[in-house]
Amino acid sequence: MEKIHDLIIIGAGPAGLAASIYASRYGIEHKVVGSILGGQITETHDIDNYPGMENMTGFDFSQKWGAHAKKYGVEIVSTTIDSIMKKKEVFILALANQETLHARTILLATGTKRRKLAIAGEKHLLGMGVSYCATCDGFFYKNKIVGVIGGGDSAASAALYLSNLCEKVYLIYRGAELKAEPYWTKKISHSENVEIIFNTNVVEILGRDKLERVELDKEYKNNCQLEMDGLFIEAGSVPNIEYARGIKLETDKKGYIKINPDCTTSLTGAWAAGDVTDGSDGFQQVITAAAEGAIAVRSIFRWLKE
Repeated sequence: MEKIHDLIIIGAGPAGLAASIYASRYGIEHKVVGSILGGQITETHDIDNYPGMENMTGFDFSQKWGAHAKKYGVEIVSTTIDSIMKKKEVFILALANQETLHARTILLATGTKRRKLAIAGEKHLLGMGVSYCATCDGFFYKNKIVGVIGGGDSAASAALYLSNLCEKVYLIYRGAELKAEPYWTKKISHSENVEIIFNTNVVEILGRDKLERVELDKEYKNNCQLEMDGLFIEAGSVPNIEYARGIKLETDKKGYIKINPDCTTSLTGAWAAGDVTDGSDGFQQVITAAAEGAIAVRSIFRWLKE
């Protein structure tokens, strides 16, 4: 007979790993399913706003969190979820590795995924100049000219990281001023090879076998085209919940899972935590994701006891 786990945590980022640590300490039998230990935080080149963990790369940060969770003996299954169904009081999770898991409760902590621009040339030149991860691909553009699209923390952080590698970095943003934290904007203002282009959109990415230039929706220095070797798209993110369509959770207008103060969702037995939710006043940070993971597990513990 198929084993029914007390809890399956979906996602191995800050929310999922914090939840696993608390679940272990509460004595809740569980597994974690996640393709990347640490989630998207692994792509961050510098974390300096989590108390007690200064100037740390996202990779090192994730390894520490993962090691802490594994200390308690939890199994972290390195794959993704294809679909979820609920039959009577049991959740059935179909994994991408062809495995099937059954659980009394689930915690959705899969965060977000990169937003695509859906413009001409973006898909064709992916991997040939177009990238969504500066820390992954920045090295390939050493001493070259690159662009970064976006105006938030991730875009500013990427631009600064690339400024240490590249000859020139164009930071292209549709708004009149950056949305990034003052910490990032101040550092950019002191960077001599980062040039910000405000109130401008990239409307097409051009090149045959590799990126050669981008088309702007308005002139910049008397030209609507900008030559560059690489383009890093940091245009925000969208909730990563396609796998959960089968259980029909209530979401907000942007697609984020609606949660109550205890991280319960609209479906009995299902909790959600971290960037995939509408919680923490929309403040998507490692510290808020971890907090929601801990809150969710306390609620799950109480529910399982009842």
